[in-house]
Amino acid sequence: MSDAVHNLLQIAQVLKSNGTDGELVMSFREIGPEEIGQNEPVFIIFDGLPVPFFIESFSRRGTKKAIVRLTGICSQEDAEEIAGKPVFMQSCGNDELDISKDGFAALVGWTLSAPVNEGDGSEILEDEIEVEEVGTITDYLDIPNNPCIEAETEKGMVMIPFHEDLIISVDPENHEIIMDIPSGLI
Repeated sequence: MSDAVHNLLQIAQVLKSNGTDGELVMSFREIGPEEIGQNEPVFIIFDGLPVPFFIESFSRRGTKKAIVRLTGICSQEDAEEIAGKPVFMQSCGNDELDISKDGFAALVGWTLSAPVNEGDGSEILEDEIEVEEVGTITDYLDIPNNPCIEAETEKGMVMIPFHEDLIISVDPENHEIIMDIPSGLI
């Protein structure tokens, strides 16, 4: 996975298209579209690579939603192609994982990997496992008694329980988390 993806912070989610000329309905997190400079790109991940877009216009709809027009999104078909995708911006500050400050949302943009030989009943030992990339973590959902992460995979968006018993290792230097993902989820 590209280092460029690891330096991104999710700021919004494209919910759906709005009309026929490429407008989008987006749900924003802490940062709103008015806080993003006109010369500052936002990114949407296509085939594992961040593609830059610029916000041409936005109109607030409540506290967390907005109608947004992005450069290059000119039709309803273009808008529907990115519906459901997370929107990122370049992360500022250091790249260190700071769970105390950012919570587990700091894992957004990290690579999610899993053991290749999962489910054979043997105990997984961190230093002797072969792993494969599952996808990119796109969100952390703090569901009471059942926190989950969302990941963009080849098969689409999946939700995975984020429990300490499933975490094999965390590699802050390479922005990778290896989990023993229950069968059937990916």
